[in-house]
Amino acid sequence: MTDPTPDAPVSAYEKPPADGQEVDPRCVPQTLGGPPPVGDEIVPPVYDQESQENWRFLFQRQMAMLPGRAGEAYLDGVETLGMGPREIPHLKDLSARMEAAAGWRIARIPGLLHERDFFGLLSDRVFPSTDYIRRKDELDYTPAPDCFHDMFGHMPMLTEPAFADFYHLFGQSALNAEGADRQSLERLHWFTVEFGLIEQDEGERIFGAGILSSKDEVQHALSDKVEKVPFSVEAVIAQDYDVWHLQPKLFVLESFDQLETEFRGWAASRGLLPAGA
Repeated sequence: MTDPTPDAPVSAYEKPPADGQEVDPRCVPQTLGGPPPVGDEIVPPVYDQESQENWRFLFQRQMAMLPGRAGEAYLDGVETLGMGPREIPHLKDLSARMEAAAGWRIARIPGLLHERDFFGLLSDRVFPSTDYIRRKDELDYTPAPDCFHDMFGHMPMLTEPAFADFYHLFGQSALNAEGADRQSLERLHWFTVEFGLIEQDEGERIFGAGILSSKDEVQHALSDKVEKVPFSVEAVIAQDYDVWHLQPKLFVLESFDQLETEFRGWAASRGLLPAGA
């Protein structure tokens, strides 16, 4: 089986493993026992040499593949956050830069979160992140959340104002979703936050964290092996997906303003947004 994404998102939207797959205990959602540390409250860990080497290897490998593939907003976000190969960034420093760029902060969490905690943080414009990194034997594939996926995959896009506003709306909507709306939001999260593409003057580019932090997906996503479909909320919520294979079909945004506007309209039509949102 081809490993599709070497990173598991800290999203509550995790599908169960395929038949015969055992559940990694690190992938069992946890419930927060109280408010997590946010921003300047976060005490940075002391990383050992292997952890720093793992970050350096992953950062350099992915960045070498991103020219001509990653979207402009994502690459600008990496620069805005001051990420580099030298060492694992501290969450409190990333939080300060993210807040200045788009009004989001970062919370340190212990691992995969229960959906209520996850969405509650998003609804407050707080991104939940781990601060531990995968082991050396997991560099190409890890089923569990880790800070490389959280930091490198997700955080740069949260410096882009329209995308950051969309994700805030997403968190607010998810807290109120039930039944079919929950599945719709699951698919919207997958095909935007994790596996989204956007059209730029130079052509299609990647902004989804699940692609950008994956060695295999980043080389696959823009190839002729993938069907690219113009984005619409209705098309996305009708599309199922399989987490265990390279993605055969992806949706392409015209702009992040389109994403925010169309999502807001859909969520309002479903009665998912709180008053004044």
